[in-house]
Amino acid sequence: MRKMIIVLILVSLLIVTGCSTHIHTIGKGPQNYEIVEARQWYILFGLVPLNTVDTKTMAAGAEDYEIKTETGPLDILMNIFTSYVTINSRTVIVTK
Repeated sequence: MRKMIIVLILVSLLIVTGCSTHIHTIGKGPQNYEIVEARQWYILFGLVPLNTVDTKTMAAGAEDYEIKTETGPLDILMNIFTSYVTINSRTVIVTK
């Protein structure tokens, strides 16, 4: 029973660590809460980007917005299958 609890705690810590989030606030932050979302893809375990996500274009000229990059639950599920060929993804969310 004790070993099972330790294993569950370790797995939980790995999952929580995998959902890393970075938030950048530009200007006063989001005003209208319009959300634009894109996915950034990487190859070789995050060393080489496969596409470019332009947050300035996603903000569409807004002066006050927030950029959030995260490895969310959907990214984790997709990365389970794509990591075999060393492809990983992160979600980029711009809130105006």
